[in-house]
Amino acid sequence: MLIKLAWRNLWRTPLRTSTILLAIVIGVLSVILMIGFMSGLMTNMLGNAIQWQTNAIQIHHPDYSLEPDVNLVINDTESIQALIGGESAVTGYSERHIVTGMIASARANRGIRILGVLPEQEAQVTPIKDKLVAGQWLSAEGRSPIVLSNKLADRLKLKLGSKVVLTFSDTHGEVTGGAFRVKGIFISPSASFDDNSVFVRKSDLTEFTGVSGIHEIAIAMEDYQLAPALAIRLSDLLNAEVSVEDWQTLQPYLKTLISSMQSFNYLLLVIFVAAMGLGIINIMLMSVFERTQEFGVLMAVGMAPEKVRGLIVLEAVFLGLTGAGVGVLLALGITDILQTTGIDLSIASEGLAEFGIDTVFYPQVTSSQYITLAFSVLLVSVLSALYPARQIIKQSPIQAMNDKH
Repeated sequence: MLIKLAWRNLWRTPLRTSTILLAIVIGVLSVILMIGFMSGLMTNMLGNAIQWQTNAIQIHHPDYSLEPDVNLVINDTESIQALIGGESAVTGYSERHIVTGMIASARANRGIRILGVLPEQEAQVTPIKDKLVAGQWLSAEGRSPIVLSNKLADRLKLKLGSKVVLTFSDTHGEVTGGAFRVKGIFISPSASFDDNSVFVRKSDLTEFTGVSGIHEIAIAMEDYQLAPALAIRLSDLLNAEVSVEDWQTLQPYLKTLISSMQSFNYLLLVIFVAAMGLGIINIMLMSVFERTQEFGVLMAVGMAPEKVRGLIVLEAVFLGLTGAGVGVLLALGITDILQTTGIDLSIASEGLAEFGIDTVFYPQVTSSQYITLAFSVLLVSVLSALYPARQIIKQSPIQAMNDKH
């Protein structure tokens, strides 16, 4: 009976009830979409930084991170490969021969990081083959091919087949270099990566440096959250022979980024819930005080104060459940559409590239976030009804019936 009575009481003033319900629905929808937008943005940025710059894990000579030197190579790569190959979480790895030098065309030159790679291995670690806008990825065919970014090609006035000269130091510290032909041009989500990295075959690069070893082994994983645990395990197995670093160690700001995103989501939720609570308590106060005499009559004919409190709380529960339910359903529908179509921000492509974000990304909202928001709305609705209910039941039936509000 209380349930039926509470629902009818709620709709005695349809305009007021509809207004607060609309406010709750819009609030729930806005919060979920904002959380989805920010989570999708940050996840995209994090994923791109790991894929293109740090990878899940990197292995170097113990002193390489302090001062990258062409002579600081990894010894006994075969045992490391065997350990990596035995890890089911690893999706691929790439052995890299890396030097810092200059790239020069007939029009310009600039400093660059040159990565000598095995083409098949690198394609498993860096999604560069999918980002080619012209030409082809490195292969065994051809003489001294090079793959560089579209941004770098524009700055050096290059096109497919253009000749460039790479210069760098060899194992004795002498300046050396050679001519390469542009075989492929790519665009990555990261402007800094596009500006500073080129790919050549490892065999071509070692021919000039005179060092046949590996400077870096980059490891890719499907779930990069497992990288810290794997890095610790590999480090223990390899002792002090090499330095094993996960993406959080290589780029600490990425870990801070995740924490900041979570804090932002919680702050957004708290602000919304607080504002919604004030709205509901205002509605409940007006609704309850308008019916003070009616509650007095109910208590006079024998309704217990606990039931009166329960009736008022039930009204607030219906208000919160209806608003949260409709808001969550609308949010589910919209996010489902956006997760298929994506959010296109091509208009801000240059700005997004500076942060390593794709122009099209997808919102991400977890089931726990839906549940947390719905539960918060319901909880605040109940708490908002307790004060008006207390103000009623602390009066005697005679006082309530004589109320002139």
